[in-house]
Amino acid sequence: MKPLSNLAVRDIETVLHPYTNLAKHRETGPMVIERGEGVHVFDSSGKSYIEGLAGLWCTSLGYGNEELIEAASEQMRKLSFSHLFGGKSHDPGIALAEKLKEIAPGEISKVFFASSGSEANDTQIKLAWYYNNALGRSAKKKIISRQRAYHGVTIASASLTGLPANHTDFDLPIANILHTDCPHHYRYAADGESEEAFADRLAASLEEMILREGPETVAAFIAEPVMGAGGVVIPPAGYFAKIQAMLDKYDILFIDDEVICGFGRLGTMFGAEALGIRPDTVSVAKALSSAYQPIGAVMVPEAMYEAMVEESRKIGTFGHGFTYSGHPVAAAVALKTLEIYERDNIVGQVQAKSPLFAKRLAALADHPLVGNARGLGLMGALELVADKSSRRGFAPADGVGAKVMALAEAEGLILRSLMGDIIALCPPLIISEAEIDELFDRLTRALDHAEAWVSGQGLRG
Repeated sequence: MKPLSNLAVRDIETVLHPYTNLAKHRETGPMVIERGEGVHVFDSSGKSYIEGLAGLWCTSLGYGNEELIEAASEQMRKLSFSHLFGGKSHDPGIALAEKLKEIAPGEISKVFFASSGSEANDTQIKLAWYYNNALGRSAKKKIISRQRAYHGVTIASASLTGLPANHTDFDLPIANILHTDCPHHYRYAADGESEEAFADRLAASLEEMILREGPETVAAFIAEPVMGAGGVVIPPAGYFAKIQAMLDKYDILFIDDEVICGFGRLGTMFGAEALGIRPDTVSVAKALSSAYQPIGAVMVPEAMYEAMVEESRKIGTFGHGFTYSGHPVAAAVALKTLEIYERDNIVGQVQAKSPLFAKRLAALADHPLVGNARGLGLMGALELVADKSSRRGFAPADGVGAKVMALAEAEGLILRSLMGDIIALCPPLIISEAEIDELFDRLTRALDHAEAWVSGQGLRG
């Protein structure tokens, strides 16, 4: 093991890292990223990497975009901060809300701004409760999420998240949050069960949960069009149409979490359009500003807004908001980001490049380590298995996903290992076809090295 640099030692002694094995980190130290350019980032030693997860599913326009830098700089000079409390406003916030209403995947009336996807989904819970109280439906408060879903890490949004590590020893989830089945056909379908039959079974399971809890107690259902941190789970054909029918039947809101899928990732402006979702409310963040500034938003329909107006008339205020809601610099950068998406036809670019991405991804299904290769648009995953025929995974202690990630980094590629040894890919949307090929060439070499290591360690049992 190489000795730690001074910078690494300083990090270990000062920084508390999210989603990190804190004990192991004390031994290995951090990878320190110093700069970025296009789809590449460079560490403190000068080594270049393809950023294969767009940071955290977010740097859609890549690194060093001068237009976004100038938008932030110009807004800082003009108005570095102003809030939206007490009826105050500013032009970037107004213009961004107008643009989001224009492009939203549904009939949207108003936009509430936050600083992250977690804050946006936390707000979604509060608004669902607030809305039903306004309508006199004080029992209609339960929110149904899904196993393996990811919706954030605040107390409420982490409760929506359906991943064990986000609940264990945090005393989560809170009351009124439920989790129905994960729509992962490869992992959870019965032997010989078709995608349509699997979708039928999941819709029936959801209805059973609604009836068991009482439809009068269920306020909303929340879903990512394609699950991100839960393993890039693409729902089976017809799944959302069947789920939507159940929600309509029992007067349950559909909260569409577009934090990862929004703004072109799946080859449509929003994931709802790719998967046939009719949302009532929508959460966005991440690619809203290409991650150049922290910003999120919740888009709500007119009926919900009208109920909020009546509550405000009764109470005297709408008692929710964050200091940085609609921060003018973040709003200006987000507005410029949306302008670039439209001007440069980023959605069309994704559609044009997706076939190559899909072809290279699908080819890896034949690799000895890969049980399932799946993707949509410029988002994909490889599910690593010890045995292809039985779909048996490796033991968590084997650390196969982490090994692949480390070997990929040695090849100059940053990826992310998710639960159950799933390797996620989500490059910046500006990636070229030549860079897609290079990404997969590096990934293939990493998998080959990992296969040799697995065989050498006798990990297949």
